[in-house]
Amino acid sequence: MRTSRPARIGQYTALLAYLVFLAFPFLWLLSTAFKPPRELGSLHPTWIPKDPTLDNFRQAFDEQPLLQAALNSLIAALGAAVIAVLIATPMAYVVARRRTRLAKAVTGWVVVSQAFPFVLLIIPLFLVLKYLGLINSVPGLVLVYVVWALPFALWMLAGYVRAVPPELEEAAAVDGAGRVRTLVSVTAPLLAPGIVATALFAFITAWNEFFFALVLLKTPEKQTLPVVLTHFIGAEGVADLGPLAAAAFLATLPSLVVFALIQRRITGGMLTGAVKS
Repeated sequence: MRTSRPARIGQYTALLAYLVFLAFPFLWLLSTAFKPPRELGSLHPTWIPKDPTLDNFRQAFDEQPLLQAALNSLIAALGAAVIAVLIATPMAYVVARRRTRLAKAVTGWVVVSQAFPFVLLIIPLFLVLKYLGLINSVPGLVLVYVVWALPFALWMLAGYVRAVPPELEEAAAVDGAGRVRTLVSVTAPLLAPGIVATALFAFITAWNEFFFALVLLKTPEKQTLPVVLTHFIGAEGVADLGPLAAAAFLATLPSLVVFALIQRRITGGMLTGAVKS
């Protein structure tokens, strides 16, 4: 289907405007991170710092334990992503292949659970973690992130499983492979792009999460990066803008690097999950 020239121009213009909208906060954050205090207080701010400096980064590391917070966030995000994918993969296989009322009920519950607000979940989760002795601990936070990411991971992976032709599994069954062997040797390798995409979304969600970490972690040495970033804001709401921008810029780099490294696999996984055989 051909598209007229005015329509193409409109599409490209809308796409460019959308890219500018997405890139503006990050570019402004990057610019602010390298500005000295006198430029941060200027009434006529500029995109490019006139006198760039690294003092904001040095001050940020001196004021707050950013490295320890980043390590805590990395442990929580990686742990949640890996555990959620390991649990969701066999569950998604059963939900996708078993067309029973129970499977439909599980799928419906997954959709409904995504509408639950954080405030509704934090009290029962807090009580469970208190019973298990995991309050104010990174493993407890990992458990919460797994619970939060699992429905979304199950929903995504079920779509990828449905895209795998059942004939491949039937051929494996003819050769004598059981369900577990079929899942591990036949289906799982074909789900690799989808598994990577699901793990990445779970990682980014846990890396950027703030509310659960704020409520469950009280010791400064155990707090994650999003919580530590709030320490650059004073009691009266006045932000130490330069160090805050520098720390926030560093906090966004891991997600960008991970996304850039596995971008192709994410695209392949999303396209695979979007097509049903």
